[in-house]
Amino acid sequence: MNGTLWLAWRQQRLLILAGLLLVAGCAVWVVLERADLMAAVGGHDLTSCKGWNGVCRTSTEVAVFEHTPGIRVLGTVSVLLPAVIGMFWGAPLIGRELERGTVKVALTQGVGARSWFAARFGLAALCAAVVSAALAALLAWWWAPISNMQNGVYWHDPYILNGSGPAAVACSLFALSAGTAIGLLVRRTLPAMGLTAVAVLGTTAFLTLFRRDFVTPTDRITPGMTPKQLIGSAWSAGYRYLTPDGAQHPLESCAFSGEELRACMAEHGYVGRVHKVYPSSDFWTFQALDTVVYLGLAAALLALTAALLHRRRHLV
Repeated sequence: MNGTLWLAWRQQRLLILAGLLLVAGCAVWVVLERADLMAAVGGHDLTSCKGWNGVCRTSTEVAVFEHTPGIRVLGTVSVLLPAVIGMFWGAPLIGRELERGTVKVALTQGVGARSWFAARFGLAALCAAVVSAALAALLAWWWAPISNMQNGVYWHDPYILNGSGPAAVACSLFALSAGTAIGLLVRRTLPAMGLTAVAVLGTTAFLTLFRRDFVTPTDRITPGMTPKQLIGSAWSAGYRYLTPDGAQHPLESCAFSGEELRACMAEHGYVGRVHKVYPSSDFWTFQALDTVVYLGLAAALLALTAALLHRRRHLV
């Protein structure tokens, strides 16, 4: 371990140990809870329980009810972790050194600004990725046996879609990069922490609210009054009416059922109904979208930070 890496470890070891303790505590909790869950479901085939139309044994329904709050808590921790990393790890990474003036001491020891930054950021990024990946994996492992069950947690819930998979790790790297860049520009730790929280949580909220605008849903078309396909584990994006030319019209046109619906469809010339859904396989589509966005932002912010450090005037 060379001098710059050793210095980075000395300065970040408390944060690294805190991250490891968080993972260890969550791991013990999840192992115990999952063992209880598996004992409750009794090794039965849960295929029939999946989706909004699933039918489960009473004991399985009780297990889902009892474990859903815990899964949501762990999912919330995983979702909020990137903001915490950005605030308490990224923002002070350079900002605190500039605020205290200690950066000048480090750079007068024959260490270039890039080498100094690479060691500090590289160690932080590695540990942030490991911690976030571990929490995401624990969440997915606990959730998997009762995934997409009625009255449980579905794949499109933010607890799962934002808190598990590669997107959770990419978000942590983005948060670390955002905090580092903001700390360098603001040069004050507390304001940089606040701005980082706003940037990270704002970006996550934007992707959560508008992610469906970037992915085309699947159309499930049923002719005439034919019963609609059961939704299962899909994510509903609304209904439409279909005319012979293939055009889709809003559901409000015929807000009825039974004979009233039949008469209304005949009056407007509707020949079928369309249910727009995102099937559960789209989990990976949304994951890929979020991962690309987060990593792209992280790369841009990291490039900005490197460019500013190269000019060095931000360090004096």
